[in-house]
Amino acid sequence: MRIVTIGDVGVLDGMVHIGDEAMFHEATVQLRARGALITGVSSNPAETAERYGVDAVPAIGFHPATTGGRLGQRERRARVLSAIDGGAGHLPQDDPAWQVVEAVREADGVLVAGGGNMASLWPMHVYERNTLGLIARRFDKPLVVSGQTIGPVLEGEDRELVTELLDAAALVGLREGASLELVRTLGVDPATAVGTVDDASFLGFDAAPPAGGAADVAGSAGAPAPYLAVSLSAHVGDADRAAFATAVARLLDRVAGEAGLEVVFLAHWASLDPTEERGDSLLHRAVLDRLTVPARVEPTTDSPAAARFARGAALHLTSRYHPAVFAVAGGVPTVGLAVDDYTTIKLTGALGNFGQTSVVTAAQLLAGEADAVALAAWAGRDTVRTAWAERLDGTRAASAAWWDRVAGALRG
Repeated sequence: MRIVTIGDVGVLDGMVHIGDEAMFHEATVQLRARGALITGVSSNPAETAERYGVDAVPAIGFHPATTGGRLGQRERRARVLSAIDGGAGHLPQDDPAWQVVEAVREADGVLVAGGGNMASLWPMHVYERNTLGLIARRFDKPLVVSGQTIGPVLEGEDRELVTELLDAAALVGLREGASLELVRTLGVDPATAVGTVDDASFLGFDAAPPAGGAADVAGSAGAPAPYLAVSLSAHVGDADRAAFATAVARLLDRVAGEAGLEVVFLAHWASLDPTEERGDSLLHRAVLDRLTVPARVEPTTDSPAAARFARGAALHLTSRYHPAVFAVAGGVPTVGLAVDDYTTIKLTGALGNFGQTSVVTAAQLLAGEADAVALAAWAGRDTVRTAWAERLDGTRAASAAWWDRVAGALRG
């Protein structure tokens, strides 16, 4: 079974996005375990092919820098579909879209791997996935859309394109309740839309008890020092960046000081060169420069390492989604810093999938109200661990069953 799989993957200019890579990574692991070969759609096919040991082709290409924005994206979609149908507007022979077309033609099915990019915030991704889905339909190949956040902003043409894509899918996985409810309002067949956890929830998972309980903090011979993991996004919404960094530093000083934890930063969108500070690392640096408690930086490498880091923490503070996904799946008390409606939905969903609720807004952070939430999460760590243990087997079983359904649907 050969499956064309798209994720927002491919390291460009030395910058890796851990969460986007994680979902594609886990999809390859799960599909291979069920007998599939993978052809990835990537921004950097050679890098993706080497990283995952898969075949890879370039994206169809709807970036506004090359299409000129909405009108160009709309026209490119029409040209690609027309070329497949043999009508007017054929593409040049060297157009990268042909590689995607041929990959789908030769495949048994198409998987849109997990992600949160089907929203009006990122029309290029909406066009890319819609067009790929319609190519699959042209060749009568089964299509699955897995582990998605849809919206919350989904307007006009984007709403139509996403609906068209989901209607074409044999199976649609939504990773939080808000997305499931939105998809239902689009009129998608409820028999195909399924609530799931994030695709990467159990990436490289080890079911050993998580670090950071009372016994760990008390210390034992050879035990690693407990740490407060921090992964912040460069995006801070409407907040003033300097004020945001100051408020995070103040929060960490208090929580780490009272809990007796070392503060350790790991950036999820960052340079693979540890000597460079780009992406999320720039905000990390701004916070580090304001801290008074001991802190260090963990180099950004790959998704499995980031997952181990999150699950090994005693407490996690993050405004990014996948650090929360990794941490809560490992029973780590987690505080989400939500900077807009989109991150609120995602972080609330990620924590809620494992019974956690400690999400605060940027406004609450700036007002000094996050301290009580973080300290309460720390104080309730044993309760978090108990709830995690009660949910773990059932959630893992449901995740495995989901991947079984995905593989079955892709076989047609």
